[in-house]
Amino acid sequence: MSLQSLKQRALANADVKTEYDNLESEFSLIDQLLSMRTTAGLTQEQVAERMQTQKSNVSRLERGNSNPSWSTLLKYAHACGYELTIKSQKL
Repeated sequence: MSLQSLKQRALANADVKTEYDNLESEFSLIDQLLSMRTTAGLTQEQVAERMQTQKSNVSRLERGNSNPSWSTLLKYAHACGYELTIKSQKL
């Protein structure tokens, strides 16, 4: 079974779909972080060095296994050559 068909099968369950939708913004943030780093052509180690932190901290951030502060997100973005902004939109 492919990952895509497993995902479709899981999302057919209403409870799973609700929880997945609740996490959408977190998944989006992780995707954006990874995109910034890969577009910049940097490794996790290089980003960590620029942030003056450990590679494991960058890895946790990119896996969504942390609750980063705004300061940490800014440091990550700047390390990758990006500016970080907040955009609001009505729900």
